[in-house]
Amino acid sequence: MADSSFDIVSKVERQEVDNALNQAAKEISQRYDFKGVGASISWSGDKILMEANSEDRVKAILDVFQSKLIKRGISLKSLDAGEPQLSGKEYKIFASIEEGISQENAKKVAKIIRDEGPKGVKAQVQGDELRVSSKSRDDLQTVIALLKGKDFDFALQFVNYR
Repeated sequence: MADSSFDIVSKVERQEVDNALNQAAKEISQRYDFKGVGASISWSGDKILMEANSEDRVKAILDVFQSKLIKRGISLKSLDAGEPQLSGKEYKIFASIEEGISQENAKKVAKIIRDEGPKGVKAQVQGDELRVSSKSRDDLQTVIALLKGKDFDFALQFVNYR
């Protein structure tokens, strides 16, 4: 019998992020506390730009955006938001969506699987994802449960389970 396997990835659905951004922009345009403060949220290239006339307002925009991401099922670990910066009279926050597992993070995950996972489970880094394979499907289930129990500073999804 061939080995069973699954991939560990860190991907974000771009369309869902776009929908969350549009919902946040709509809420910001309608909310009373954002009237007349120049509050906006939009794409700026591949980054997300949030602007307002005070630091508190721009942080409130970030908060609205984060709540929309959560409602759409996107992990906040994939959102990398900077600190508010003063630019002229406006405060700005640039945020980006992180995708892919870096080499060092993939090595950390592979080490956890080797050290704490069942014997006979192999983990190999393939670009920005991790392939986990074993002869036993039960062992793969155990690895998934083990990794879900850990708190990583990046989002993980488990795909291609076969």
